[in-house]
Amino acid sequence: MADRLVAGGEALARHPDGRVVLVAGALPGEQVDVELEHRRGALRGAVRRLVWPSPDRVRPPCPHVAEGCGGCDLQTLEPGAQTRAKVDLVADSLRHLGRLTDPVVRAGPALAPWGFRTTLRCAVVDGRARLRRVESHDVVPVDHCLVAHPLIEELVTDGRFGPAEEVVVRAGAATGERMAIVHPSVEGVVLPDDVLVVGTDELAAGRRAWIHEEVAGRRWRISAESFFQTRTDGAVALVDVVAAMVGDRLDVGGRPGRPRTLLDAYCGVGLFAGALLHGRDGWRGVAAERSRSSVADARHNLADLDVKVVASPVEHLRAPRADVVVADPSRAGLGRPGVHVLASAGAPRLILVSCDPAAAGRDAALLAAVGYRAVESVVVDLFPHTHHAEVVTRFDRS
Repeated sequence: MADRLVAGGEALARHPDGRVVLVAGALPGEQVDVELEHRRGALRGAVRRLVWPSPDRVRPPCPHVAEGCGGCDLQTLEPGAQTRAKVDLVADSLRHLGRLTDPVVRAGPALAPWGFRTTLRCAVVDGRARLRRVESHDVVPVDHCLVAHPLIEELVTDGRFGPAEEVVVRAGAATGERMAIVHPSVEGVVLPDDVLVVGTDELAAGRRAWIHEEVAGRRWRISAESFFQTRTDGAVALVDVVAAMVGDRLDVGGRPGRPRTLLDAYCGVGLFAGALLHGRDGWRGVAAERSRSSVADARHNLADLDVKVVASPVEHLRAPRADVVVADPSRAGLGRPGVHVLASAGAPRLILVSCDPAAAGRDAALLAAVGYRAVESVVVDLFPHTHHAEVVTRFDRS
């Protein structure tokens, strides 16, 4: 019997003899017949037969799922049940990895389940864009993609990419600007005239290329090699959740002779610093980022604000004294070095944006060890139909 989803998307189930089995393709509440194997240090299984299917199991709307496309590994679960499963997954991670007795976890703003992705990475075979199979370098031909934003779906389904090996297509949903980043070169690429096409060989030689997006009342430059959320409404949702968690801290102006300070760690192109400090007097920001491309974009995007952008890995940062810290690390999370740097800022409130529930749990335990108490976590489902979930957690200093 499958109990619940765990980080990575597998279902935790129990063998009749009591052993734990991680089952790919099973859903919570299902009884399944599985083929067992020992892999990656655990007992794992692949579903051979559904003995008792979940009432939330649905037929995937996209036929490419049945063909093996790895882009939507949870499309067999009804969308509302996906959100509930992810809230349970995050709570479980905070209990077991974060050692929180009774974590407060809730679902965030509901986001559109279809036509939302504004960035997509594809393999190229015989000049055509293809999506990868599950846990494989093999590919699946696609004539449509239900989760791709219309601005990039056209490029994936109709584009010609010559002898390229890979392509990343990006679009600004609010601006309509489009870009294709082709590896290794743009030789033989045929796309609509409005698409900015750049080869990775050109980027390596120093060329800069970017598109723009609009979020939180600001216009953002996003370069070819810079990170930005894969959906515009998701970026808006994250900003709204983070701002609500920062709460009345930002309503307090600067003290005489000293502005209050926001530390935006792993700032990317400056999204949180820009959105939170936009139109706010009495505050200054320090934004830290290691990516050269993102640093250049952040300096451009935050030029009208009192924000210093520091080109440094957060783990090597000499953190300033801060009143609020916002951190949005990579999938691996903060880790011990990142936690100690951010704790040294002495902020009464820290907001952590985690793109992996397991990392959220590990970081919660590390932050508790340096005096930060988890108050609430909000699950923002940026990636419907997949096991991925974004988690925003508020920590207050004890």
